[in-house]
Formats: sequence, C-alpha cells, structure tokens
Amino acid sequence: MNKINPIKFGTDGWRAVIAREFTFENVRICAQALAEHMHETGLADKGLVIGYDTRFASEDFAAACAETAAANGIKVYLSSKAVPTPEVSYAITLKKAGAGIVITASHNPGSYNGFKIKSADGASAPTEMITAVEQKIEAVFQNGGVKSLPLSEAKAKRLVEIGDFDEAYLSRVAEFVDIARIRQSGLKIVADSMYGAGSGYFKALFKGAKTSVTEINAERNPSFPGINPEPITINLKKLAAKIVEDGASVGLATDGDADRIGIMDEKGRFVTQLEVYALLALYWLEVRGKRGAIVKTVTATSMLYRLGELYKVPVIETPVGFKYVAPVMLAQNALIGGEESGGYGFRGHVPERDAVLAGLCFLDLMVATGKTPSQLLAYLFSKVGTHYYNRRDFHFAEDRRAEIIQRLQQNKSPVIDGQQVVKFDTADGFRFTLADKSWLLVRFSGTEPLLRIYAESNSHEQVERILDFGQALTGVK
Repeated sequence: MNKINPIKFGTDGWRAVIAREFTFENVRICAQALAEHMHETGLADKGLVIGYDTRFASEDFAAACAETAAANGIKVYLSSKAVPTPEVSYAITLKKAGAGIVITASHNPGSYNGFKIKSADGASAPTEMITAVEQKIEAVFQNGGVKSLPLSEAKAKRLVEIGDFDEAYLSRVAEFVDIARIRQSGLKIVADSMYGAGSGYFKALFKGAKTSVTEINAERNPSFPGINPEPITINLKKLAAKIVEDGASVGLATDGDADRIGIMDEKGRFVTQLEVYALLALYWLEVRGKRGAIVKTVTATSMLYRLGELYKVPVIETPVGFKYVAPVMLAQNALIGGEESGGYGFRGHVPERDAVLAGLCFLDLMVATGKTPSQLLAYLFSKVGTHYYNRRDFHFAEDRRAEIIQRLQQNKSPVIDGQQVVKFDTADGFRFTLADKSWLLVRFSGTEPLLRIYAESNSHEQVERILDFGQALTGVK
C-alpha cells in the first residue's frame, strides 16, 4: 500500500505546518525531485540558487536543499542570510542558473514554512515544470533515493558557494526610478518589514539621504507576534499609529518574503492593493510615458481597463498566481503585471513580484507629482471614477468544500444589490459582473484552507452589501 504523499504545490509553491508535513525529510524529497528534473531537462549544469526567509529554521531547510542538490552534482549558490524572494529571482539571472529554491511560506502564519521553485528566468515555476517535479516527488516519496552531501564537504568540493546578493539587487532596483530625486526629496518613510526578509532594504537605499526611513518590526521573530506577515489593514495597526505619531509621508509594508507590498497614506489609512496597482500603472503610463500591455489577475481592479482605454494599451487577464502572470508578461513584453495580493512585476526586471521595487515606484510617483498618497488617489479617481474594494477571508473545514461549491453552482442570482448580473464566469472561482461594472468573486485560496470573497464597486456601502450577499450565498461565517 502506497504511503500518502502530503506534498502538494498550490498557487505559489508548497506550504505546510513546520514539523507536521514540513519536515527535513519532505524538504529533501522536494530538492531531490527538482535536482532530477534539472538533470533531465539540461538545467543541472547551470547551477541552482537557494534563498530563504526569516521563518523558524528556514536557513537549516535551505542548507538541507543545498546538501541534496550538491549530492546530485549541481552547483549551488546559497544565500548567506534571509533575503527577499525577488532577490533570489534576480540572483538566478545574474548567475545564469537553471533554477532556484526559496524556503518561505510568504504571508502564511508563523507555524508554516514553504518551498518555492523559480525557473531560469527568475519567475515562479510554470505549471508544466511544477507538474513534472510533483511527479518526481511522488516517485521519490514512495521509493526513496534522496541523496545528501554534508554542507562542509559540499563547500570543500566547491559544490556549494555561500554569498550575499544584496549589493547587486539594490543597485538593480534603483535603476528603475530616479533614485537621486527620491533621496533628496525629504520624504519621511515608515517601513514595516513585518519581521520578514524585507528588513533593512529601504533603509539601505536611503542611507545618508535627506529622505529618512524609520523601521518597525525589523527584528527577526518567526512567531510574527500579533500578526500574520501579510500587508493588509488588520496587520498594519502599528504602522498606521507610527505614521501618525511621526507625521510621516507614507508607510511601506513588505510581507514575509518581501514580494508583496502594502501602502499606507500620510494619515495612516490603508491604500488597497487594487488602488496601488492602478496608481503604479498610472506612474508608468503617465509620469514615465511608457506603453505596453497591463497584465492583471481576475481579482485585480477593473480600474485598469479604464486606464487601458485612456492610454490606449491592452489589458490582459489571467487566473490568480504570478505563475500565470509572468508568462504573459514575457510573451507580450508587458509594461506591468500584478495581482490583488499586492504583488507587482515590471518590464525589464525579473518577471516576478517585487515589493522593494514597487515601493520605489510608488515613492517616485509621489516625488514626481508632488502629491501625497491621498492626493494621488483623488487624482486617480478623477481619471477613472471612484472605485472601492474589500475582501473577506473565512477559514473553513475541508469537508465543507463540496457543499460550498454546490451552493455557488446552484444559486446563480440574476440580481445582486439591485443590479442585474450581466456576466457569470468560473475562470478562477465564481465571478458575478453587475450592470454598473461592480463585481463579486468567490474563490478558494490556493495556498491555505481559506475561502475568499472579493468585491469592487463605486461606494464603500455597496461593496459591503455585495460582500454580505456573497457570504450569505456561500453560507460561511
């Protein structure tokens, strides 16, 4: 009888509870499977970059991956410290490596860790690569065959090289904006790394500048006390208070592995991820005068369609997950790609979400226009109309999944909040588009046992009424 394999990759990697499913044995199985895939596809000779975040034992899990890859004859470039996921992605391109591993569970609670795979271009591994690796994981899980070479021996044989990619990465992201202009602007920034891998990066970029950076939650604390390391309102109360206390210009929050960003305005109010995406698109289209496709996931803002019309650029929609966004960005030479979770990627950089670069772009937008974040939002609305958004998350028992899906399939209401439903689709979840262009989406998270209900409309009140409808439709509480 076959053993039950707990390793399943979701929207972006495999995530599981530390010491329950996320064990050294299972992590080594993942590394062995990736190594075998790299040999089969001719990538092994190019080497492997491995990085990790600040979670419990992340550096030890990363070392275990390095030992397994080295035992399979693959040269490993192992980070010497916790680093943002986009820094690992950039290091892959610098080293011309065949793939990368990041030990991180991103925004999940502190009890989780994870295993992300990056392709040779630094992007989240595409579906076909993940499928191939998962097949090998199943074989290794059932039959064994994990190789390992002690790290000290692997280093002595020069199969593992330990290094720091910070300088190259920071120089790279600074190239995308007028960094001198931002440094001299005198902005007062509060940076919240949420105890994660983004600690110190904004401070390093503005060291010795007129612009100042105050950091909070910058120490390593794998328990993420009082928060999940996801940059959304509920987790940013300390940041909001610090902005008001210091009279700061803006707050920048990075998630656990610093590929997602959250923005707070000068009044300590959260700028939603949908608003941030529209503002970043406006920065590149209007302030920078660039043109190119905009790639959005189904959960991202409809404001992008209006910007596409105004600036005569195409807007392309994908399912949720940057593994879907990145290939379209590359194929279309897109200007920007992003998703509702606060992850945004930019043309000319690695096709991956990058919170540090997104933060720099937002700062450059502020400086170039001379506007505060709240003024920028008003300016955006003057162009595209008012748009408001919210999301509700609900943990659910896995045995209720089928029941929830059945409720959604059987109750396709023709009217929501007095508006006719003009389109219903299941491209990724269950989406209802209303006559006034408001929308409701219900979908299951691809990384944790959560049901998410999203809505965007032209008033806060309508958003909440649409969310109430969605919640009642699913029966979750």
